Amino acid sequence: MTRIDLTGLDVRPAQVWGGVRLVPLVRAEPVEGLRLHREVYGEGGAVELGDRTTYTSYIPHGFVADWSGDERESAAYGTRFVGGTVGGAGPEVVPVRRHHRLAKRRRADGRAEKRLRFLPLHLALEGYLALHFGGPSVVWDEWSQQAVRQGLSPRAEAAYAGWSVPGLAEALRIFEIHPGQCGLMLYVADSLAAAFVVPHPEDYRALHPTLIEDLYGELIHQYAYYGAPVPGFAARIRDEGGSVRTLADLRAAARAQERSWAEAHDGLMARDLLETSYAFERVYRMDSYDLYRFLPPFRRAGEEQHIGELIADRKGRTLYLKTFRLSESQIRRGHLLQSLADADWHLGSTAEALGTTYTELVRRVRAAGLGSLLDAHVVARRLREDRES
Repeated sequence: MTRIDLTGLDVRPAQVWGGVRLVPLVRAEPVEGLRLHREVYGEGGAVELGDRTTYTSYIPHGFVADWSGDERESAAYGTRFVGGTVGGAGPEVVPVRRHHRLAKRRRADGRAEKRLRFLPLHLALEGYLALHFGGPSVVWDEWSQQAVRQGLSPRAEAAYAGWSVPGLAEALRIFEIHPGQCGLMLYVADSLAAAFVVPHPEDYRALHPTLIEDLYGELIHQYAYYGAPVPGFAARIRDEGGSVRTLADLRAAARAQERSWAEAHDGLMARDLLETSYAFERVYRMDSYDLYRFLPPFRRAGEEQHIGELIADRKGRTLYLKTFRLSESQIRRGHLLQSLADADWHLGSTAEALGTTYTELVRRVRAAGLGSLLDAHVVARRLREDRES
């Protein structure tokens, strides 16, 4: 599996509030055999990843994937905030709720249930933060002892809670939920901020309010502040030649407009999300379902790039999906780390592979916030030799 498959989900006309556009995703038939419930925590969250590494972040709730056929739900409300890093100890702001894993099988009476608790979006964010987290695989002279011993620890990225994105709370409050709706595409200034998909309409109604507590990227926050209002969807039925004579004709023409909107949405607005080839990592197998997280190719071509997680069936169809839009600086860091790893962290070979100079590569490393990993004296000597040659 390399792409996101939204087979079985149909697009409905968008709803607009200011600069926020919400595009409903509807299933003709709900998925049977898999349900999602919410499990809300009363404190901030930290997850022990092993190898003395901790993921610390704002974690308002977890999701419980239930494939047992039991319709019981678990939900509560309330959260507290804690700062976010991966690596060493994060800032101690408030008491922290400890989780042993980002995805953990639920147990009752000493037996494993057919329920999996996982932390939405945090599976994806931890995967991005852990990208080549160990640092240089070869001890080249240019890398500092900190880089060799600790890698990229601690590593942190900024994100914004949904309630801090202007206009989002009001848009979600007035949003009309369609019959059979199992998800939505969320746009800010007509730039895709996030995609959210669940297996069943009842799950969506229960989990719709969680969108205001989700994490959104820096770019989306900026677009919400500075972007202008976007135009609403308007269907125009032109009765050319008197072809619309009955209610059936009018209904057919309206459905044609809906199909036209869906084609335009998938082929233009959501193209980068749906046509990108991702690197998928399976996190957990749940009988006939698999939980994955995915990373983009980190291409620097000006296109949208998202990280996320999904649950797919054996045919690869997406039953659950949640995405996070990366900023340009996050894409650059991912691209740079991938390039360094592909060249075994040799700066000269990396510069050659990128078609640039040693001096420019050092500038990129420092601009990406990774300058502390370099041995300043060795790099300065190499730069001086390059200038003199």
